[in-house]
Amino acid sequence: MWQFNRGHEMDFTVRFLQTYWMYCQELWLVLAVGFLISGFFYTFVPENLIERHLGEKGLKPILISSFFGALLPVCCIGSLPIAVTLRRKGAALGAVLAFLVATPATSVSALIVCWKLLGLTFTVFIFFAIIIMSIVLGMIINSMKWDAVSTQESQGRDSCCCHAKEVLTIWQKLRNALFYAFVTLPKEIGVEILVGIAVASFITVFEPIQHVIRDYLVGAVGYLFVLIVGLMTYVCSTASVPMADAFLKSGMTHGQALCYLLVGPITSYGTMLVIRKDFGRRILIVYLSVISILSLMFGVVYDVFF
Repeated sequence: MWQFNRGHEMDFTVRFLQTYWMYCQELWLVLAVGFLISGFFYTFVPENLIERHLGEKGLKPILISSFFGALLPVCCIGSLPIAVTLRRKGAALGAVLAFLVATPATSVSALIVCWKLLGLTFTVFIFFAIIIMSIVLGMIINSMKWDAVSTQESQGRDSCCCHAKEVLTIWQKLRNALFYAFVTLPKEIGVEILVGIAVASFITVFEPIQHVIRDYLVGAVGYLFVLIVGLMTYVCSTASVPMADAFLKSGMTHGQALCYLLVGPITSYGTMLVIRKDFGRRILIVYLSVISILSLMFGVVYDVFF
């Protein structure tokens, strides 16, 4: 009996390592390209240009913040000080919250990985779903009347964009872009990506999980499951893609995987705490409600039509 169990464990370990290595081989090049694009985007796009346009009123800043946030190479935690700073500089609340949805939900690297693992149709759909979700949330927030919430800056906690910036040469900017792409970003989200790939590999080769998904997590129950998991956990947009791929290979539908990819990266505990503190409890409730409802809706739409 011991020999059988030991042999079974060895077989599982081998299949796990093979699956993990397969994911790494499939993703390393696209991740490198995504990191490189992110580094150039982060270095060469001036912050004051973004802040100036987001400070306007109406639909325009919501559109700008949604499209820009969807491409900006910043994780959920990294987007929080930017969003708070934008609000303190006079940006409309709807544009700020649209930014907080679009920025962690996806990025250049996440879109490339998503295209590689889940296909072009899925990638295009989720990109526009994120944009629409950001716009809808921004318009709802701007259309409602809110009590004034104090957003005074803390003493001694200046935003980095307030300091005078050194004028850099093109070579220094290139060096900074490469440093951000292949040092800063891997340090910030590299571990999450590796852990996400490991969990995805485990789900793919661990048969009991696949049986549970196939037998019980179907239909509305499956959507409820991924919604709860997405709300309770946080993964960056790039690291969540292998998880969604593992869910698909275990029997979930594309719509359920899409719902997870929308909710998971957006609703971190850090985001919820900052929104509650700086913008108020009512805004947090609307924020989570709109995200949950639209994520479920987009998942169902994808399953029905695609």
